[in-house]
Amino acid sequence: MKKLLFATSNQSKLNRFKQGLLENDIELLSLKDLNINIDVNENGKTAIENALIKARAYYNETHMPVMGMDDTLYLEGVPEDKQPGLYVRRVNGKTLTDEEMIKHYTGLVKQYGTNGKLDCKWVYGLAVINQKGEESTYTWSKENFYMVEKPSDKINKGYPLNSISKYKNLDKYFTEITEEDKELIKVNEDDVIEFITKSVNN
Repeated sequence: MKKLLFATSNQSKLNRFKQGLLENDIELLSLKDLNINIDVNENGKTAIENALIKARAYYNETHMPVMGMDDTLYLEGVPEDKQPGLYVRRVNGKTLTDEEMIKHYTGLVKQYGTNGKLDCKWVYGLAVINQKGEESTYTWSKENFYMVEKPSDKINKGYPLNSISKYKNLDKYFTEITEEDKELIKVNEDDVIEFITKSVNN
């Protein structure tokens, strides 16, 4: 089985892809698993650029296959100076806790939303560097959801916005979606798993 380092300490992010990659004979490891953490200056202008910056930094450190990921968030009707963009967790230079993120984003829903809802769009960037040092990138988006004022009672540690995000066609919080619901709304990231697997095996 091949090993792939995910340049993150966020266990929720790791769990997002871990099982799918295991089914393709790839063991996904976190920075905590290898007990490494280096200071990476994520100064890219897009999610892809930041994903590459992270992947390159940890590939140079470990010389093993590495995956880096970043994301951008856009909120409909919110002024440009208040758009999170690449800085989903950083507001006015401060890195927010999960609880502070929920408070900040529900505040934006109250201010700019309609009927307690605010349409949103995630754009993801992923970069994989294989054993040979070859780089591959992939991007995808999610826009079939909105944020609401009232959080779910269930919070995904590391993914706090899941507790205030709902799928439009189900009106259910991300944190409360079942496997059956995922089938109904065709929520899967099989294409992402396929990209990672192919990149690692090249």
